[in-house]
Amino acid sequence: MIQEVEPSREELRGAQEIFGDRLSLAERYIQHLATTGMERGLLGPREVPRLWSRHVLNCAVVADLIPEGAEVADVGSGAGLPGLTFAIARPDLSLTLIEPLERRCIWLNEVVEDLGLTNVTVYRSRAEQAVEHINADVVTARAVSALGNLAGLTIPLLHGQGEVLAIKGRSAAEEVEKASKVLRKLGARKTEVVTVGDALLEETTTVVRINVGPAS
Repeated sequence: MIQEVEPSREELRGAQEIFGDRLSLAERYIQHLATTGMERGLLGPREVPRLWSRHVLNCAVVADLIPEGAEVADVGSGAGLPGLTFAIARPDLSLTLIEPLERRCIWLNEVVEDLGLTNVTVYRSRAEQAVEHINADVVTARAVSALGNLAGLTIPLLHGQGEVLAIKGRSAAEEVEKASKVLRKLGARKTEVVTVGDALLEETTTVVRINVGPAS
């Protein structure tokens, strides 16, 4: 049985603003999440009624932080959050979805093919094993690990230049403080906590933004 996944009026307004003429692709992605995504254990049934607000829109607004035409690596993509939301909202981006579990990679490839997303590659690997194959401008992650550990999985994929955008919760500032030594050791030049989606979402998205590379 397919649960109700129609967006509220406010969610629809935000989705129209973010996805524009690609809104139908976002709607199809939502249906994949609510059906086969749930059936295959990529997310729980309790999450289905809040797929728009808590998951898809919460992730998609972060695309505003990504430079035009960037090569983006999404670590631990799972159900494609946030990677697939970026691919839908920003066709100018090139996305590599890094996911170690085969069953998740199979599902991601099915969704990518159905949506006709030509700017996405699904790469089955652990992040630390993908470093020699991937050189990204921006690395993204959501609900993968605490920042101290996540930094070691994401920053090396930049090869000394670029940004990590880690979607975090209310403890973001605390995580940054705890991970400060690790971040500096890995080459982080500037780390800040930013919020996005103020004008579009009822609850804004918190992002830890890590800049790596020489000072400009």
